[in-house]
Amino acid sequence: MTKKLKLEALNRVDLETFRLLKKNPITLVLDNIRSMHNVGAFFRTADAFLVEKILLTGITPRPPHREIHKAALGATESVEWSYSENIVSALECLKRENYKILGIEQATRSVFLQKYVISADQKYALVFGNEVEGISENALEFCDGCIEIAQSGTKHSLNVSVCGGIVMWEFYKAFSF
Repeated sequence: MTKKLKLEALNRVDLETFRLLKKNPITLVLDNIRSMHNVGAFFRTADAFLVEKILLTGITPRPPHREIHKAALGATESVEWSYSENIVSALECLKRENYKILGIEQATRSVFLQKYVISADQKYALVFGNEVEGISENALEFCDGCIEIAQSGTKHSLNVSVCGGIVMWEFYKAFSF
């Protein structure tokens, strides 16, 4: 019979050990995300997949906040993060640090996630946009390319934090397995 594992059996590391772990060279850039629940979900998923850091920009809410904490479950303490009011300044800085900037967006010349070749020798900045408007035009200008997730239903998009989870998982697999 299959039984659920108890938390102790999962062998998770403590916060101090986690901070010392080698992270995947991925920076998430949240471009004007409105929902605190989405922000919290990004933190929690970033923790799970050893994302290097999260960069919050524009109107994106910042920790500490009760609503972010509800979804993050403490990941705002384990995942490195910073805030920049201006997305252009943030992306210029990432370019200087040799990040390949990829917009996660339905755009002309976007590549489907399952076809995108992730290089283990590259640092990536993955830009996720506002729940309604997507990635801002200012941010899109700095993207080296765009990735989109193939969909077959009647809706035009996925929830941004769900999208983040799918993309982070693909990058995690490329760096970790």
